Formats: sequence, C-alpha cells, structure tokens
Amino acid sequence: MLEISPKITVIVGPNASGKTNILESLFLLSTGKSFKAKIEEEMVNYDKDIARVKGKLISGYILESVLTRGLIDIGNDHPEKVARKKLLVNGVGKRLIDFAGNFKVVLFGPWDMDLVTEAPSLRRKFLDNVLSQVDREYRRSVLSYEKGLRQRNKLLLRIREEGVARSQLVFWNQLLIKNGDYITQRRSEFIDFVNSQPAPGGQKLTLGYDRSVTSEGRLEQYAEEEVAAATTLVGPHRDDFVFMEGLRNLASYGSRGEQRMGVLWLKIAELNFIEERTSERPTLLLDDIFSELDHEHRDIVIALATRQQTVITTADKHFLKGLKAGDIINL
Repeated sequence: MLEISPKITVIVGPNASGKTNILESLFLLSTGKSFKAKIEEEMVNYDKDIARVKGKLISGYILESVLTRGLIDIGNDHPEKVARKKLLVNGVGKRLIDFAGNFKVVLFGPWDMDLVTEAPSLRRKFLDNVLSQVDREYRRSVLSYEKGLRQRNKLLLRIREEGVARSQLVFWNQLLIKNGDYITQRRSEFIDFVNSQPAPGGQKLTLGYDRSVTSEGRLEQYAEEEVAAATTLVGPHRDDFVFMEGLRNLASYGSRGEQRMGVLWLKIAELNFIEERTSERPTLLLDDIFSELDHEHRDIVIALATRQQTVITTADKHFLKGLKAGDIINL
C-alpha cells in the first residue's frame, strides 16, 4: 500500500525495480488502460491468475481495476472462465466510458519524445487519452467508431471476395460519419487550445492538424479503392498532427532540443486543458523523464511539478536538485 502526497511524491529505485509499474497502476485507475502493455493480460504477474489495483481518492471515491487472463484456477481440472477486466467505482462495476475520468492524470515519460517523429497512431492515441478524460461523449464516440470501423472493414472484404451488395455499407457509413464528426470536432478544439498556449522559452510553436473528415462525399470518392483494399480509407482513424516552429516541421528540421521543447509545451497544454474543462488540476506522472532532458528543460519540469499533485520516478535523486519533495519512497 502506498500513500501519495497531495504535493510531490518521489519514487527512487534502480532500473527494473518496479517504479514504472506504480505509475502504470495510477494510469490504469485513471483511464482503465495501460500505457505500457500491448495486451492487458501482460499486467498480470506471470505466476498469478489475477492482478488488482485499488485506490482511494481525496474525494472519497474508491477506484478498482481487476485484470485476469480470462481463466481462474479454482483448484480442479476445469479452470473457471472470468472477465478479463473488471472496473469498479465504490465497489460497483462500471463500463469503461463511466470509469475513465474519475481520476485525471497527465503522464510524461521518455517515450513521449516519439510523439514528434514516430507513427501517427501514437499521436492519435495521445489525443484519445486526453479527450477521454474530460468528455464522456468522446469516449462513447471513439468506442462506437472503432466497433463500426471493424464491421465496415469486414463488409468491404466480403464485397470484394463474395460480391455482397454495396448497399449494406449504408448503415456503417452513417455510424462512422456521426461519430467521426464528433471526434474530429473535439480534436480540433484541443489542437486550437494547445495553439493558444505560449511555449516555454518564447518559441513560436504550433500544432498542425491533418484531419481526415468522414462524409458521404469522401466515402464515395474512395469507394473503389476501399473495396480493393478492404479497408476504410477516410476518417479520424487516419488523423495526424505535426509539431511546427514557425514554418519548420520539427520532425524533419527540428533539433533534438527543439523537439523536446515541443513535447514539453504539449504536456503543459494538456495539464491546462484538463483543468479548464473540468475545473480540476490533474495529477502529473513523471516517469524517469529527467535523464532525457537537458538542464534548461529540467528546470522547467521541476517548476511545473510544484503546481499540482505530482508523482516522480527516478533512478538518480541528483536530477531532482532544487526540488522539495513531500514524500520520498525508496524501492
């Protein structure tokens, strides 16, 4: 059992000591998902059947996530089938759309540097993580859109392979258009908010939003290509955004320092956005980020850490020079 300071908690320990697992547990209580595991059963200890994370908030809410591999050994030759994930608030089972957002967090780790340069899927996942914490309808729209997308792609394959009538696409087209419109609108609002935030150091940073709008016209435009590929080619699942400094794309023309500043600016904007939308300052989770930052950026993050409840992991306390921690946990 860990008690987290309402101010700053520092978790110190060598690599592979479990520091990140603590932050993963907090993130799980916030979003109902892992930021690290590719499949959720990877969060279950290899020699255990079940994993459980439980936390009590200052508000009195008790959040709990129970994870399994789908089977529980009850001491006979026929293991019992169980749900792979159960989410509870005050002991009552909840759907993901009702569980997420009760405990709001912003996570910042070394992998976030990849937001500038790596695959668009990382940036879409980032947008979903932010907006799902502040907008229940966004959570519902994403789940509905993803389900509809899978069904539509299966139907496109049947049209190509079996000659199924294209008229069967109408229902799924409308579902994707309706939910896609909402997703795109909320993403646009977040991008606009980020672009209104001043960057540390006075850089002129912006995000360029490359949205893929879903409409009857665009679906018709790509109708033949979609059947040939058996894949939906337009919609927010194809969205992307780019980091710009003036007219320069930082992924292609920015220095590593400029890219770091871009990500730091985005994370500060994320904190401010969640606070503006919910009137609640989220908890900041910093996972061994200081080893990735130079002195200037480290000072900015240390100053940022004092503005809300913050949990920091590090293998080297020397990186935290000048920081007054509320609690230090040594692993």
